[in-house]
Amino acid sequence: MEHPSDRQARKEISSCAKKVGLKLAGGKMRRTSSRFCLGVEHGDYNGTELFGVGTDRFIWMAYKPNGADRVRAFNTNYQHDGLIDYRIGETPAPKSPEIANTWARFLWGTDFILRREGFKLTKGFDVSHFGDIPGGGMSRSASLCINLINTFFDVNGIVGVDPMRVVDMAQAIENDYIGAPCGKLDQIMIQFAKEGHGTHYNPKTRKISYVPLGKKAADFRLLALDTGTNRPGLEKSTYKIRRGECDEFAKLAGDKFGFKCLADVKTEKLYKKVMDAFGASHPQLCDRLKYIFQAQKRFYQMMDAWKAGDIETVGKIFRADGIGLRDDYKISGPELETMCDIVRTVPGVLGERMLGGGDKGASGALVLAEAVDAVKAAVEAGYPRSRPDFADKFAVHALGVVQGVAELPGL
Repeated sequence: MEHPSDRQARKEISSCAKKVGLKLAGGKMRRTSSRFCLGVEHGDYNGTELFGVGTDRFIWMAYKPNGADRVRAFNTNYQHDGLIDYRIGETPAPKSPEIANTWARFLWGTDFILRREGFKLTKGFDVSHFGDIPGGGMSRSASLCINLINTFFDVNGIVGVDPMRVVDMAQAIENDYIGAPCGKLDQIMIQFAKEGHGTHYNPKTRKISYVPLGKKAADFRLLALDTGTNRPGLEKSTYKIRRGECDEFAKLAGDKFGFKCLADVKTEKLYKKVMDAFGASHPQLCDRLKYIFQAQKRFYQMMDAWKAGDIETVGKIFRADGIGLRDDYKISGPELETMCDIVRTVPGVLGERMLGGGDKGASGALVLAEAVDAVKAAVEAGYPRSRPDFADKFAVHALGVVQGVAELPGL
């Protein structure tokens, strides 16, 4: 269960906890993963099936009950926010200006949503955490929310909660308290991630299944291509606009043709009817549907390829999704596409595209293991020339496929 990066995380957390007077020795520690979506990015709020893996960029949280009804928290990645100290239940109002620019909105939001859902929170704790998940594209906020929910539960003796309810509440923290209109993709891919397996989610049944990679797969790696940019919350990004457009079109076209979400447009016949009816009057909205429709068709091909171990086809579909996200969904960003343009030229790269909410953050790539060094060299040579403002901030991370939530020995 131990990961090579755990040692550095412990060091960071321990050092910062001492600095602000948090006594965490003898407590507990939890690690939550990032995620790498293989399909369908931006499909969750449009009703598509989902497939991805948990990856080993993490958030680590060390905590210990403090015998009071207060939470005292320190984020080693956002030290300028200082020590957050508040009484359980006394949280700022949802979506208020007070929470807009502090990481503590996730802490307060967890408290608020759990109490709203009927959980009795009376026991406080001291907590410090550290993360190495890039700032956009790999679900840093979802990882933090899931870790915080589990911490409140553990300290307050709450057990036996349905994992899918944890997903729902993690989404509610962002939707209802923070105002970020995320779907459930990130939370699902972290909460249910299983080492060495892909996670498949069917929204119609709300069922999870695990899909092993076919045995004949070539030796490959997943890469996170961190652009060095830091995307603001989804509530401040293009993501919010795209979700609004999709919701608008689902209502507009759905009322006419009898469907509820864009994922319901699955047949060529219905797709053509919608495009013929709205192509001239709403071309941008039709572009959003075009991506979802084509991505759904590719999804099943990708799943079959994964099961067969045909990682080359998985890579081609990953690349095609990226082109659709860039050209039809229009959710990518210049630095994300620079990364894709660079690695696309390297032999052994099977596919590449932006990851996550869009605008900023990280792109991803599927790469033959033998090509990893060449990809890193190409990025190190090309990216600083194209994006000099981020010349000292970018990174390339080779990712392992890991369990989403892991309990670790305390400090």
